[in-house]
Amino acid sequence: MRRTFTALFIAAICATAAGLAGQSRKAIDPGNMDTSVKPCDDFYQYADGNWIKANPVPADKSRWGSFEELADRNRDTLRAILDEVSAKKDWPAGSIEQKVGDFYASGMDEAAIEKAGIKPLEPWFAVIDGVKSAADLSPVLGRLRAAGLSAGFGFAVAQDPRESTRYIGTLNQGGLGLPDRDYYVKDDPKSKEIRDKYEAHVARMLELAGHSHEAAAREAAVVLGIESRLAKVSITRVENRDPQKTYNKMTLAEVQALGTGFDWSQYFKALGVAEVPALNVRQPQFFKAFAEIATSVSAAEWRTFLQWHMVRSMADALPKAFQDESFAFNGKILNGVPEQEQRWIRVQAATDRALGEALGQLFVRRAFSPEAKAKMIGLVGNLRATLKERIEKLDWMGPETRAQALRKLAAFGVKVGYPDKWRDYSALTISRASYAENLLRAQRFEAARNLAKLGKPIDRTEWGMTTPTVNAYYSPTMNEIVFPAGILQPPFFDPKADDAVNYGGIGAVIGHEMGHGFDDSGSQFDAEGNLKNWWTEADRAAFKAHTDLLVKEFDGFEALPGEHVNGRLTLGENIGDLGGLTVAYASLEKVLAGKPRPAPIDGFTPEQRFFLNWAQVWRQTIRPEAQRVRLATDPHSPGNFRVNGPLGNMPEFFKAFGCAPGSPMVRPADVRTSIW
Repeated sequence: MRRTFTALFIAAICATAAGLAGQSRKAIDPGNMDTSVKPCDDFYQYADGNWIKANPVPADKSRWGSFEELADRNRDTLRAILDEVSAKKDWPAGSIEQKVGDFYASGMDEAAIEKAGIKPLEPWFAVIDGVKSAADLSPVLGRLRAAGLSAGFGFAVAQDPRESTRYIGTLNQGGLGLPDRDYYVKDDPKSKEIRDKYEAHVARMLELAGHSHEAAAREAAVVLGIESRLAKVSITRVENRDPQKTYNKMTLAEVQALGTGFDWSQYFKALGVAEVPALNVRQPQFFKAFAEIATSVSAAEWRTFLQWHMVRSMADALPKAFQDESFAFNGKILNGVPEQEQRWIRVQAATDRALGEALGQLFVRRAFSPEAKAKMIGLVGNLRATLKERIEKLDWMGPETRAQALRKLAAFGVKVGYPDKWRDYSALTISRASYAENLLRAQRFEAARNLAKLGKPIDRTEWGMTTPTVNAYYSPTMNEIVFPAGILQPPFFDPKADDAVNYGGIGAVIGHEMGHGFDDSGSQFDAEGNLKNWWTEADRAAFKAHTDLLVKEFDGFEALPGEHVNGRLTLGENIGDLGGLTVAYASLEKVLAGKPRPAPIDGFTPEQRFFLNWAQVWRQTIRPEAQRVRLATDPHSPGNFRVNGPLGNMPEFFKAFGCAPGSPMVRPADVRTSIW
């Protein structure tokens, strides 16, 4: 479990700027627009309609849009890096080239993977076989977690939300194989169908692992039964967004007192943690119930459960039959994807997860310039200055809260491109011999690196995303905004494009991430990253009145027949979008005011191009099955609503496109909101 941060986009996608070399593209292509639709009727369709018609979802994808286009257009550069370093076998031992190259080569060695079968997992099956009684469960789970394998619940070391200068051990609910607790607790026909198919999938995977057909069927029912019990005592994703509800600092004795069925001292001893001064138990009621479940489930049933989670987590490093069955359920059934991604794409993604900052070093040598970093830092400065001015003028915020908001804004940390200090992988051994063993060693390395933080000062140089990732994030406990090199390219950022395009792309992204510092969750953290109320009651009530209008607006959006966006789950991102657009637009106007008025490009004014690029960023086609999963799990709204939703609240948009009151894109004044 990584430390908490709020990202622009839930999927992490690898990409490189170098992939654009030699390509000619228009920053905004009018050919992608459907001008038969009026911009004031449906701006998303107007701006992206022809692109949507021309871009069905590829056979190996669940969704296709600007994020995926960017990844697909640039993935060849990362592949070139990996092919190059894996082809050479005489890199200095321990060098990042050797480790990245050997890891990738082992993942591409399908013959060796087939030959090894399930043998790499046998030592861990032996550990799991150590569960002979209820008393054995806690030390076995501790040993598995030390190896980077979580089952039943999650544990990690993270910043203490109330004391951001220190680390604290954090317990988090878990143990589910389906995407969310709701898949287990809902009784509608679709949920029941998915549970039935999941149970059959578990049985097939266990049978592939060597269990008899009859035994696998019985064991699959056991797995579903245990996971259903865990789901029923888990809190919802909306509840999990509440940092007050999920901060429950306890001593080890207090955690033990939640229930006597699980020995926490033995768990931490097996994990290798000598002293546990305090823990943040994010969902106490889950762990109270877990203690009871620990003893009421038999040892044999726990062994089955743990074997399943070991196999499912390692499926892509096992023979093709495991990979195909995993995809058949997770890809085809859950997300409607008809074809599996090519092997090299999956291994590339795994390399980024396991050795992200080693691969990142190779990436930035080719694909990110100091000039791009400098320009990006300048844009951040412009957005920060504009947000400061707007906070100073807010009519709903009083002076006491305003002073603290400005203090927090001034304290924002900014990271651009890549880390100043790269991660040290010297303790991680990588060879070409076994892909599964490389993955297991990488997981153990990361678990040990995380556990080693206990008792040490906070490392503020650490990044929560790898350099090639097409994404950005805000960390409330660090109070920082972070922009990996992977996102700093078109359509988000193009040093050669006009200001309107850059402010409508990366400018709005910068504003979005800044906005997370002041959204419904991030606003509960102070300038130092501590969970601490710095609002007066009147100002918090005024803020809630504004954001409740956003909740109601997005609750009304129907993404699939009969299935709506969850306005409360997506509130933080919707606040980020509206606030980010507002601040970025105001920043653009300041820039334009200091220059001669630019001539229209392709007939569009700078203000119009600003909004067109925002729409371009969020264009997408998506499979209905994948949309259904995202409605249940994703804190981001679907792309069309990320475009039309905030714009319907912005008089700046109405003016740019001449939208009259009563137009579909113009929300009535009495339900319209403005955050910043």
